[in-house]
Amino acid sequence: MLVLCVALAGCGSSDALQPLNSGDTIVAFGDSLTFGLGTTPDKAYPAVLQALSSVTVINAGVSGETTAEGKLRLPSVLDEHDPALVILFEGGNDVLRNLPAQQTKANLDQMIRTIQARGAQLVLVGVPEKSLFSSSAPWYAELAEEHGLPLEKNIVSKLLKKPKLKSDRVHFNADGYRVLAETIHLLLSENGAY
Repeated sequence: MLVLCVALAGCGSSDALQPLNSGDTIVAFGDSLTFGLGTTPDKAYPAVLQALSSVTVINAGVSGETTAEGKLRLPSVLDEHDPALVILFEGGNDVLRNLPAQQTKANLDQMIRTIQARGAQLVLVGVPEKSLFSSSAPWYAELAEEHGLPLEKNIVSKLLKKPKLKSDRVHFNADGYRVLAETIHLLLSENGAY
């Protein structure tokens, strides 16, 4: 049972997140998997998450973006939306382009520090390395542990292994994005966001 509680990261009284209020905003920050490439905007995971949570969720996804590009774009998004919580879901394009893992990790670390310096809460969604059996790349767990963040590390690799939930090799369809949104919604709930 203890192992299950640790795996869920939401057991006990030490919730990682403070409860969101109805007027709060979540920013979903990432690349094409946040943007919702492969489906319509109303079926992208941020739109589905908004419907599930009744909290405003801003889709701040940009297709093709690397972590280096995201690091530069992030401050203006935070300025514009002043989120209570950010879902950081980036790094897939770094992996696809074989960019150095240490640079990807350093960019993500800087984004986490930028978000936390603004006083926003943060959850991290990991993407897998180029391996059929990979869960998220190891630097996501390292960053989550270092910064004390809730991490969803398995959903992307699970969805990528299910052709019926994909629109192409690396993007999901409406059903896949719904599963992604439901998983992130559960992660937020288990960690005290609502």
